[in-house]
Parts: sequence; C-alpha cells; structure tokens
Amino acid sequence: MAESRRRLRSSTVVLGGMGVLAAALSACGSDPDRRCVDRDSYDAFNGYKVVADKNCASGTSSSGSYGKGTSRGGDADWYYDADVSAGYAEHGTFSRSEAVDRGGFGCSGSGSSGG
Repeated sequence: MAESRRRLRSSTVVLGGMGVLAAALSACGSDPDRRCVDRDSYDAFNGYKVVADKNCASGTSSSGSYGKGTSRGGDADWYYDADVSAGYAEHGTFSRSEAVDRGGFGCSGSGSSGG
C-alpha cells in the first residue's frame, strides 16, 4: 500500500514538473514578436511606421514592397522585438536570428539594441 502511494506521488511530481517545463518553454518560444514596418519611414523620435502585415513577405526577414503606383512607394520588412507605440516601432532589429538570440528560446537574452 505504501509502495503504491509512493509511486503515485512520484508520478505526480514528474508530470507536474513536465507541465511547468512546457509552460516555461511556450512562454519563451523561439519565435520573436514581429511587426511589418516601412524601412523608408524611419523617424528619429518615433522609429519605423508599422504597416499591414500583408505588405511583408510571409517568410521571415524577407523584404517586400508596397505602395507601387502611388507617389511614395515603400520598402516593407519584418522588424523583431520592437517597442510599439502610436503606430511606430523602435528599439528592435531586422534580424530574426538576433532577436531569437537576445530574447527568444529560454528567455536568456535581454536588452534592446537595434535601429
């Protein structure tokens, strides 16, 4: 009887530990936050203007273009781990691998360089 209780507690601890590990890994996944921005819209005070995701290629870190046929075309690209405010993104990076290294899997990275 005591042996079966001990085995049950042991299984509960293992399963509970696996749940905690899964939650931690999903919270700090390998896909960084990204925004589609117009590379040509940089403003020293605000950063890059955020545009609709459809303007960026579906792949990672691939440039797209939008606004053709208008007076001002744009060069859209994914901008990772940026601070977003009032339609502008700043303090991020255009490099997906850099974004993963500094704040992705395991959440070991920190800081916010970029431009």
